[in-house]
Amino acid sequence: MRKAGNRMNAHGVSEAIGFLLIFTLVIVGIGLVTLYGYPMLLEQQTNADQKIMEKNMIVLQNDVKSLAYKTVPFKETSLKIGSGALILENASHTPVSIKITDGAIPLVNAFQSGDLRYESVGAQSVISLQNGAVVERSTIVNESVMIAQPRWFYDAYTNTMVVNLISFNSSESLSRAGIGTVQMEMRGPPRYTSTTLGSNTFELQYTPDPAQDYDTAWDNYFLQFADHNGGTSTTRYYKFRMPDDPDPTLVIKEYDVYINSL
Repeated sequence: MRKAGNRMNAHGVSEAIGFLLIFTLVIVGIGLVTLYGYPMLLEQQTNADQKIMEKNMIVLQNDVKSLAYKTVPFKETSLKIGSGALILENASHTPVSIKITDGAIPLVNAFQSGDLRYESVGAQSVISLQNGAVVERSTIVNESVMIAQPRWFYDAYTNTMVVNLISFNSSESLSRAGIGTVQMEMRGPPRYTSTTLGSNTFELQYTPDPAQDYDTAWDNYFLQFADHNGGTSTTRYYKFRMPDDPDPTLVIKEYDVYINSL
């Protein structure tokens, strides 16, 4: 009776059907991983590369500070540029400019800063080192944020405002993907201007690049020191008010950082 029972239980067993079921489960699993898992992994990698480049830009900002403020003659930093490219736009090739006036007297006439910019293939934002600041811009909405501020400061004791302007230049337009080495140096001493203001105000005009607009980031930064005095989406005006006593002094330093290679 036991042998007959064994023969009856084996009647519904099929190796072909079992193989097809297992094979189907494997194919479905591979399909789910390919359809949902792989894009998720790529997105996570892109986000990780974006965060790494934010830190790299702050490192490069510190290199610029060493060149400009600590009189270090040369800086070299190696970095990995993942999921995108690092691009240099010379100061003369970008429409971004800052103009500073004391009433009708021009103190800085259309200073162009240039732009060291990271553009990612998959991320929806762009990171730039611009005029001593690290700024990030969304490519979906026209919004930007300042990640690391430039070195401007106001000394209330002496009633002095110090404005540092930094430009990028090179012999040609540069770009790099993968692993690169950013080599920077100072070309000549900074241009230094110290002015006792005729009144207790000076005006700043900021013109952004329509294609790389960081207007919101700079607007928020300028308003730490200034009253917003109007303007349009293409040109913004700010009025900086200082106390009358002691005599208000404006110090402007212009630095030219030359980038040899990326």
